[in-house]
Amino acid sequence: MRIDKFLNATNILKRRSMAKDLLENHLVSINGDIIKASKNVKVGDIIEIRFLEYSKKYEVLMIPITKTLPKNQKQEYVKEIKDN
Repeated sequence: MRIDKFLNATNILKRRSMAKDLLENHLVSINGDIIKASKNVKVGDIIEIRFLEYSKKYEVLMIPITKTLPKNQKQEYVKEIKDN
């Protein structure tokens, strides 16, 4: 699944347009590499999103097969990684 669709489907970002904007501005990386919207996500990948004042990291646990997921299922697909 493409990274822009994945971020939206797993409720990490509310809109795919927001994901596209972050990707165009090189604020999203997978395993430390800045990527484009067409990059496919795999199980085990570490996604980092840099916002203005903070960044968040997520580990991909599963790839969704549907376009959207209920918000209560998010933890089955991604795990937020807390920085120490």
